[in-house]
Amino acid sequence: MISIGDVLTIIVNDNIKVLKVLDIPNRRGPYSESLNFYEEITPIESISKKKSLKPDIKFVERVGRPTKRERRQTDRLMGRD
Repeated sequence: MISIGDVLTIIVNDNIKVLKVLDIPNRRGPYSESLNFYEEITPIESISKKKSLKPDIKFVERVGRPTKRERRQTDRLMGRD
């Protein structure tokens, strides 16, 4: 259980968020209402560090079934030729 004044540290998508509970709602409601019940107190350093990190991900240009050439290369690699 959480109570008013508790400080929560949450990891969301590899980002650390620090939230302070201001009040407990009587019912479950939409996100827009929930903003009134907590305060985000995440340190500025962690927010700026989050923006400076760029993922070094390279995506495949073509997605789908492998071409005949790629299948032959795979067969050779697996020793099935």
